Amino acid sequence: MRAIGYFRETEADSLSAQSEAFLDFCRGNGYEAAATFLDARGSGDLTGFRQMIDFVKQQASQGFLLVAIPNAGSLGGAPTDAARRYFQLASLGVQTVSIEDGSDVSASLLEKWSDYRTNGGVGDKVKAGMRKRAVTGAVLGRPPFGYKVGPNRRLVIVPEEGAIVRYIFRIYLKDGLGIRRIARRLNDEDLRTRRGGLWSMVTVRDILRNRAYIGTYSRFGVRVPASHAPLISPDDFQRVQERLDQRRTTTGKRAVSPFLLSGIAFCGHCGNKMIGVSRKQRWTRRSDNSLRVAHYRYYQCESRTNRSLCDYHTRRAEDLEKDVHEALSKPRSIKGWQEKDPDEIAAEIEGQIRRLKDKGKRLDKRLEKHLDEAASGTIDHEKLRSLCVSLGAEQLRIEQKLVEAVRRSEQEASEKETRRERQKKLKSLRERWDDFAFEEKQDLLRDVLEKIMVRDDGLELIGGS
Repeated sequence: MRAIGYFRETEADSLSAQSEAFLDFCRGNGYEAAATFLDARGSGDLTGFRQMIDFVKQQASQGFLLVAIPNAGSLGGAPTDAARRYFQLASLGVQTVSIEDGSDVSASLLEKWSDYRTNGGVGDKVKAGMRKRAVTGAVLGRPPFGYKVGPNRRLVIVPEEGAIVRYIFRIYLKDGLGIRRIARRLNDEDLRTRRGGLWSMVTVRDILRNRAYIGTYSRFGVRVPASHAPLISPDDFQRVQERLDQRRTTTGKRAVSPFLLSGIAFCGHCGNKMIGVSRKQRWTRRSDNSLRVAHYRYYQCESRTNRSLCDYHTRRAEDLEKDVHEALSKPRSIKGWQEKDPDEIAAEIEGQIRRLKDKGKRLDKRLEKHLDEAASGTIDHEKLRSLCVSLGAEQLRIEQKLVEAVRRSEQEASEKETRRERQKKLKSLRERWDDFAFEEKQDLLRDVLEKIMVRDDGLELIGGS
């Protein structure tokens, strides 16, 4: 096995000291030290990390590579940076381990993220210590109904309570009873909670949602599968979750309805942005006094909406998005895709750099969302890795494109490669419009188009760089 060392200079540890620790690590574990990559303190360009990425890509065919670092913080000072770089390496099939103990740094990265989200206060440091215990499956706090704390602080089944848990799942899944009726039946049959109280919809729902009953212990964002004996099979638990999700009412938190053309649709009359607006209208039909409800989504000139300027220019969202798709499908439909002078090329490259950075920020937000889900126990470590490895691969592509764009800006290089990539994306939009998920389609549109000028009698597509 060959190992790569990556170090960032800190006040506490010099690069030479970290390099020596890496060599000791290799000797102690029988690894071949393939290379070391360094980034000096205060260096913002991460030349060493990028060189390491290039090295890994070149060595991919030979396999058997791992990256050794002093600790999770060595990948980046900010938790988002560290997580991004970890999953970028993971997307290349490389394991990242700690020099201290040889373990994968993913768990400590998630712990670092949880501490960051809770602002690192004194109470959060206590929670961090408890999370370390939770990783082993040791019970912290009150055990869930159906279990008690047994030897080695593991959950063990309480037979009487366990029978009630199985009963709740059975009558919900097989008898089709709702949560309210289950609570009523339990109370009618004189079955009581652990404290001898009556059952409520909340207590029943919490039991149906608790992954502890399939043998998974969850605490402080840590999930430990198969930590104790299950009461419910994973298949039955999953079927219950699906049914619960289907029964969610619309009275909870209002879902935000995103607009596909946000940020690139502009009013063709005043030049200001078109913003997405959602409205619900209710009225009573005179013929039978029935209540009617309709939902409307449309794009409207921001000047009119927020400043009472411009005229009332509005387009239904569905109609405008359909018109954009049809316009993209026509040859020579995008203005600005012809040869330009060097000044225009430079301006376009600057715009490309800005959009790439914006796309990187959007990918970081998605990464942070998945980290939050893992820290809260909404998704497990395996799902986190599955989601974030693909993000890491995309972020590597974005960063590589950004490096290339900066180089082009500095060298005033030609735009041919970018044009070919753009044409591929345009072809994908033309041929596979309905196949893309919302975020993918929106990203492609923003890569291909800089602006959509919307007028009452049509629209004009302006190409991006």
